[in-house]
This record gives sequence, structure tokens and C-alpha cells, in this order.
Amino acid sequence: MLAETGLPPTRLQLEITESVLLENNDTTRRALEALRRSGVGVVLDDFGTGYSSLNYLRRHLVDKLKIDRSFVRLLDQDSSSAAIVKALIDLAIALDVEVTAEGVETEDQKALLVGMGCHQMQGYLLAPPLEPAQLMLLPGLSPILSGPASIRA
Repeated sequence: MLAETGLPPTRLQLEITESVLLENNDTTRRALEALRRSGVGVVLDDFGTGYSSLNYLRRHLVDKLKIDRSFVRLLDQDSSSAAIVKALIDLAIALDVEVTAEGVETEDQKALLVGMGCHQMQGYLLAPPLEPAQLMLLPGLSPILSGPASIRA
């Protein structure tokens, strides 16, 4: 697909869940290693909501952790959620991987996340889910998405 679309591998991130890592078999490990060697990023999605184990992070190199919206939703209302989010951000920083917070809906959540060291966010505060044509209309994005690396719907 990368050759067909002309998208550089470094622009692609494959999101996997903890259940993929639970398989803990050589085929999965080799496939993830090959993807990373090719330049494709591996993102561990919804981290902390499944069978979380720090051993998975040590054994399977990932490029990014995504903090599930269930933690972010209560960030500004519940000290336990805030402590978990802060710990996940600190963990990502210590492992030298990027971290994205999902489900950011308020300015307070955004400010708390930035204060904790999280600078990548997803959620309705920033934009609702968009179709490719709508994405192209966002200010500043069309030059990034046009040209040989553009994704066709």
C-alpha cells in the first residue's frame, strides 16, 4: 500500500491493542519488528484498559502510547484519573515514546494534559471525526496532505 500510494513509511502509524501483544508469539513479534524497521510507527492504542503489563512495553517496542478517553474524560473531576494519566505520560516519557491523549473535550482537560507533559491530543475540542475532503479544508493542512503522499479515500 505504501508503494501504491507513495506515502513515506514514516508518515504511517499502525494502531494495535494490548490484545495483539497478549498473543506473545514469534509471528506477531517479527511482524511488529519488520514494520518498525521499515519506518512504520507502532502505536499501542487504549493503553491501560485491557490486560496492561509493563512487560509488553519492554518486549515489544512501540513508538507511541495512546491514553484511553475513559481516563481523560474524568481528568478534571477525579484525582485518581489525574494520577493515572500523569503516570502514563511519565511512563511514555521515560520509555522515550510519544503519548497521545484521546477524548479531549474541554479546555481544562487540554490545559491539564499540557501541564503534565502531553502535547498530542485527539478529541472533539480539536475537531470531530472528518472525512478526507473535510480534512483538506482545515487551515494549514492542505499543503501537508496534497502531493505524492496524499491519501485517497
